[in-house]
Amino acid sequence: MDLGDGNLVNDEDFKSLIAVLRLAVPYTGLILTARETAELRKTAMEFGVSQIDAGSCVELGGYTEQTCGQRMEREQFTLGDTRTLDKVIGELTEQGHVPSFCTACYRLGRTGEHFMEFAIPGFIKRFCTPNALTTFMEYLVDYASPETAKSGLAQIQAELDKMEDSPMKQQVLDRLARIRETNERDMVF
Repeated sequence: MDLGDGNLVNDEDFKSLIAVLRLAVPYTGLILTARETAELRKTAMEFGVSQIDAGSCVELGGYTEQTCGQRMEREQFTLGDTRTLDKVIGELTEQGHVPSFCTACYRLGRTGEHFMEFAIPGFIKRFCTPNALTTFMEYLVDYASPETAKSGLAQIQAELDKMEDSPMKQQVLDRLARIRETNERDMVF
């Protein structure tokens, strides 16, 4: 089916749409895929996109192969952002973001109405920041390049500096140390 050029949304309108959606439904996650360009994704993060992908393989069977991107003739769609996960994570930390690999809410049943009970009054932040910091530390220890690890550790420290001294902050510090020193993983709040 040929949709023609009349149905395409230009980048400026797309960014406006993201901003309107963020304002209209502030508790809803907004996901932006790697189909968009790196520059558009960078800008969209500032407008309220809450989740992006990186290092995507869109070839049929792409994740079963040794190398992603080698069979372009079997690509399902074209990627606008083909950077590696490490490059995207490095850029996010340089922009002051804390990449999170957290799935705790899903695994602990904090979904749907239960999630909204925490999200609307802002209580979910009690879980989000600690879980983001610990899952990000796991990534940095297990997968990050030295450059990304350096910027990531600096971003974790910046977030820790914002936290008030509390039992929760001490728990986060303890878990971050355990991740680095004893390779413990999957400690959720």
